[in-house]
Amino acid sequence: MPHLIPDTGPQRVVAASNFVNTIGSGLYLTAGVLYFTQAAHLPATEVGLGLGIAGFVSLAAGIAVGRLADTRGARGVYAATLVVRGLATAGFMLADSFWPFVLAVCAATGAHAAGQAARSPIIRCYGGDRPQEFRAYLRAVTNIGVSFGALLAGWAVQVDTHTAYQLLVIGNAISFGASAAILVLLPPVTPGPAADGPRWIALRDRPYLLITAIDGIMAIQFKVLTVAIPLWLVEATTAPRWLISGTMLINTVIVIAFQVRASRNIDSPTAGGGAYRRSGVAFLVSCALLSLSAGVPAWAAVTLLATAVVIHTVGELWHSAAGFEVSFALAPEHATGQYLGVFGLGAGLAEALGPGLLISLCITWGRPGWYVVGALFALTGLAAPLAVRWAQRHQHTRRTHVEAAVTAPVA
Repeated sequence: MPHLIPDTGPQRVVAASNFVNTIGSGLYLTAGVLYFTQAAHLPATEVGLGLGIAGFVSLAAGIAVGRLADTRGARGVYAATLVVRGLATAGFMLADSFWPFVLAVCAATGAHAAGQAARSPIIRCYGGDRPQEFRAYLRAVTNIGVSFGALLAGWAVQVDTHTAYQLLVIGNAISFGASAAILVLLPPVTPGPAADGPRWIALRDRPYLLITAIDGIMAIQFKVLTVAIPLWLVEATTAPRWLISGTMLINTVIVIAFQVRASRNIDSPTAGGGAYRRSGVAFLVSCALLSLSAGVPAWAAVTLLATAVVIHTVGELWHSAAGFEVSFALAPEHATGQYLGVFGLGAGLAEALGPGLLISLCITWGRPGWYVVGALFALTGLAAPLAVRWAQRHQHTRRTHVEAAVTAPVA
């Protein structure tokens, strides 16, 4: 990464806000579920059900709030989502039964999805000539912030007291409020002029919806690292349990070091389609190595698992870079928030359905399931370039129609 700090003031503000925000995310990702089960004393089955409900409820939030950011100003809308997320997170302190828990986690998850969409016009406005590359930089910053949050959460988990878990929740809520306050330093983003035609154009763009579905299937790969590998390592291999943390560290370090570099060479939708294809192949190879790690000596299992995680992370770099490129490049500028809100549907569905799918195939079924999952990623990656070409033709047709309408003589 040639520049650790962005060149422009607005980019630095966005990066600082993102860093503070993701420290809170690291706290929650590491020990959020433990707070609900250990401190709030909710059954694990109820926690899983509530998180699933929240995942589905949040799907529509990104589209609606993304369009609001396009038409009302992205800075204020994004800051509002952070404030709502902070208040909802503070509400976890009152979640001592199922329905208050569901209400709080739905509000927090919905605000997160809405914030991702609302931030997109900001990235497009202040991301320079290549907002996709700035988005890749923010992903590297995200991994750094999550790592700091995970270290702080490790203290709460080690202490394992009610007060420690409450401090974790309070720190999480404060991080979102601080992130919103930092945005005051960001110049406002002027809303684009309203375009003629249907209001919800992203939902009518069938090629873009197809790419969203493809990216959603590929996004299940994020759950391979956080759900499938830990369970597989413990239940099916002789590898030491400390390797679970080791795999996360390998992934995080590679993403921080190479995400921007990987994105720099993916500078067109066509290149994005090719990156999807390469990532699918990488995930197939990684899944095959993971399947082979069962039933072998510990040293061989460690070698296979570590190698699989490295290859998986390379695929993750390509997948993320492809998503950054096609989601921005194929979205019209005046509807960036709405389009990126739609694009987030894929990741939302992967978040809701991915864990159950991976557990059923890879853990319950076992070794053959890994090959099925790998084949799913590879075939989806092969379909991506075809979908991208269709979307490019559709984009060209749409621009031609707009230009014809602008230049047509007034009767």
